[in-house]
Amino acid sequence: MSNQTSYDVVVVGAGNAALCAAISACEEGAKVLVLEKGPEHKRGGNSFFTDGAIRVAYHNLKDIRKVVPDLTDEDAAAVVMPDYHEDDYYEDIMRVTKGESQPELAKQLVNRSFETLVWMKGHGVKFELNYENQSYEKDGKRQFWGGLPVKTENKGIGLMEQLFTRAQELGIDIWYEAAAVELMKKEENICGVAVEQDGKRMTVETTGVILACGSLEANKTFRSEQLGDEWEAAIVRGTEYNTGDGISMATAIGAEKFGEYSGCHSIGTDYNAPKVGDFNKPGDIYKKHSYPLSIMLNKDGKRFVDEGADFRNYTYAKYGREILKQPDHVAYQIYDSQVRPLLRKEYDLEEATYYKGESLLELVNQLPVDKQQFLKTIEEYNDAVQGGEYNPTEKDGKKTTGLTPEKTNWALKIENGPFYAYPVTCGITFSFGGLHVNSSGEVLKKDNKPLSGLFAAGEMVGGIFYHNYPGGSGLMSGAVYGKLAGSAAARYVLGNKKDTKITN
Repeated sequence: MSNQTSYDVVVVGAGNAALCAAISACEEGAKVLVLEKGPEHKRGGNSFFTDGAIRVAYHNLKDIRKVVPDLTDEDAAAVVMPDYHEDDYYEDIMRVTKGESQPELAKQLVNRSFETLVWMKGHGVKFELNYENQSYEKDGKRQFWGGLPVKTENKGIGLMEQLFTRAQELGIDIWYEAAAVELMKKEENICGVAVEQDGKRMTVETTGVILACGSLEANKTFRSEQLGDEWEAAIVRGTEYNTGDGISMATAIGAEKFGEYSGCHSIGTDYNAPKVGDFNKPGDIYKKHSYPLSIMLNKDGKRFVDEGADFRNYTYAKYGREILKQPDHVAYQIYDSQVRPLLRKEYDLEEATYYKGESLLELVNQLPVDKQQFLKTIEEYNDAVQGGEYNPTEKDGKKTTGLTPEKTNWALKIENGPFYAYPVTCGITFSFGGLHVNSSGEVLKKDNKPLSGLFAAGEMVGGIFYHNYPGGSGLMSGAVYGKLAGSAAARYVLGNKKDTKITN
């Protein structure tokens, strides 16, 4: 810890958004401090736990090669990658948020996405093609789908290692086990941050603060108040330190809450996953995202969602909530041996909980479920499956008829043993509610005017995601708004310093 107690810009948090903000502010010439509430071995926020997939608008494979330079001509020739333009990205956001995403914020995220990826690469972040989770082999080529072809090398672990390395190279100070507890104002301007470390409280003088310390998902009380009592049972997929501190500090000095506080990003995760993110087992290893190829049944033996409504990129962030609503907050993803080889890598990990039976009866007899109804539901599903070509690389229209709910794509009979059941529960990632900010990351008051000197990025930005979100948009939003907030905060602080010198 440095003895310095005065900085141009203080960043609260140390995940992807926070470090992008710190690096961006440093680029502008600001002296920057990063405050990490957790210890050094638990740094990196939720970003540390992601699989690194990052959604970006691009015009062709040539664009992608600008951020994945290791891709050889031979590799490129073996790839089929549909274009994913800014309009496609924006339409995906609007479609899954039911048109509620704030257009100004969504367009900023989309339009700045590619340039931000190029900027991150320039600061040492390494990207690679997302072969594992977003492509299938067909006709001797890797066919990409779903608008998510790029990920960070070595998942979120690699992303955060590279960002911390760059922050250190730039001389950015980072204090660990240093919790920001209060924002100080002089007249109407930010003038400092109260920090608790080692049981002591001190004030760091600054006129620019960037809040990038996540949402409220790890705070059981806040979670239940905002989302509902049942959310006490949800597993916290990421860091235990995202407890709503930034929201509380900002609203205490007049910032406006904004966005869907009753909504969150939640997924189907392994029923036996840790109750909070385990920093010794990072990399999003507990998720179970091949469910569009499954049927999911609750313990009463009933299906409850259309598993094949869309690619998992556009349904996974809302289906966790649906699992939470089921008896005992559990569901079972059912696969047969036709589909089992197509499942994502997380299904092969030793951490994956599953049951296996040579027959459906043998499988179901191992499960704590209504066995008769379970078997009846599978039989009814098999009878309802229609003909057509099964193709996991596209929405194939291979569906059921006569069921509630129907399965509208990838409906294949469950008939070839051995059979598998993967128990899943709900894991919460972050709340969609945050602070009201403008497209530069300035935090706004209720009168829509900036709260001078206060900025926000990452999960702190309310108003982009409602109901659901397109996979990979969270990391991209964190990077885009981190970069914007860092730059805006530094210009604000340094501009004021210059004006003060001129006045003096």
